[in-house]
Amino acid sequence: MKSSKMKYQDLTHILSPKSVAVIGASENPAKVGHAIMQNYVDVGFQGQIYPVNITAVDKIMGYKSFKSILDIKKPVDLAVISIPAEFVPSTIEQCGKAGVKGIVVVSSGFAEVGNQKLEDQLIAAAKKTKIPIIGPNCLGVMDSRGRNDTLFLPTFKIDRPKVGSVSFASQSGSVGSSILDLVSGEGLGLSKFISYGNASVVDEVDVLNYLAHDKDTKVILYYLEGVKHGKEFIEVAKTATMRKPVVVLKGGVTSAGAGAAHSHTASLAGSSEAYEAVFRQYGFTIGNDLDDLLNFGKIFDTQPLTNGNRIGVLTNGGGHGVLATDAIYLNGLQLGAMSKESQTALRKTMPPIVNIRMPLDMSGEATAKSYEDALTVLASDPGIDAFMVIALFQTPGADEKLVQSLINFSNTKKKPLVVVCTGGSYTKSHATILESAGIPVYESPTTAARSLMALISYSRYRNKVEA
Repeated sequence: MKSSKMKYQDLTHILSPKSVAVIGASENPAKVGHAIMQNYVDVGFQGQIYPVNITAVDKIMGYKSFKSILDIKKPVDLAVISIPAEFVPSTIEQCGKAGVKGIVVVSSGFAEVGNQKLEDQLIAAAKKTKIPIIGPNCLGVMDSRGRNDTLFLPTFKIDRPKVGSVSFASQSGSVGSSILDLVSGEGLGLSKFISYGNASVVDEVDVLNYLAHDKDTKVILYYLEGVKHGKEFIEVAKTATMRKPVVVLKGGVTSAGAGAAHSHTASLAGSSEAYEAVFRQYGFTIGNDLDDLLNFGKIFDTQPLTNGNRIGVLTNGGGHGVLATDAIYLNGLQLGAMSKESQTALRKTMPPIVNIRMPLDMSGEATAKSYEDALTVLASDPGIDAFMVIALFQTPGADEKLVQSLINFSNTKKKPLVVVCTGGSYTKSHATILESAGIPVYESPTTAARSLMALISYSRYRNKVEA
């Protein structure tokens, strides 16, 4: 981790512009500039859009076009540049003269392909104009609330997530685009998306700093390949993880992976052991794969923090209760311990065939009322800190009434709740309703326990630092 950074870049006008110039805009559907223009139209951007193309005559996609950014003569907050790499530095200088406040360079052909000289020219232009620049070689940014979308990925090919409070940052455009598609499928709501590519000007420190202070971001998911400014990154990390959870997936943990990272974003991946040590020391939640990013993001976005690691397991299938118990202990958690008062109360409500112990197996005859009674009793039990509820919708008593009971309990936010649903289309339809109501649903006890451990570990970090 090198360090020579002078100050943090202000990304406000890049993420929340009132006016956007698309430099390289085109009527040709095969061009990147066309896709960017089309996305601004499709997502319903409410600000001014100015297409810029040196060959433009009158209009592009119905908007008055300009041959140069200097011809617009109106305030431009953000310029999105998608032209051949060799013309980018001079275009940045023109943006400086035009008073542009932020730039996204989606063009590639810089250090990632060995053209360091051209990237140095870009950096020099940025210093001269003092404009914050994201890229080059990136997808750029998306702000769901502000309808700002610089991505050149068509909306018919990649779903745009609903508006929410999870923000995702990525050095890699391909990882970023995949995550956007997956986030939509998981029902997570997106606040901001930032793909910053080669990080020539705006880097990982600037991105983390911005998201840490963004009032619309509750959880930060971060795919990171390398850090240029180690000291500043640590300083920002201290602030970020005290404000909100930061889930990080580090790419390039093997020597081969590090080489691959450098070849596509010119990133210095560095020692995976050093990064992991820093991440753990400063409260990052470390993911092992893309699934972890999504699974941890869901629980952080919806559930209250908790210090305790005693998990109450409710199930309508004995085998799943066994698997849940294994998963709990394998992830450093413990089964909850019911008080005598809870046992007595449950004995009055549960059928005789149910053993009043943890995990609480209410049998395949369990109904919505069975779950509701158990959760009502155990919600105030001091021996239980969080719940893993296994709902096998294949059984006769598991239906939409159970879904509503779980939603009602979750809305109280008394203790963290995750639900495990394993099955086909009928199960998935009910899982979708649960997730739309803010309940994280997992397909296995293992992923549920791993996510609970992430929540508890971060809770303990916060309490330790605040003490």
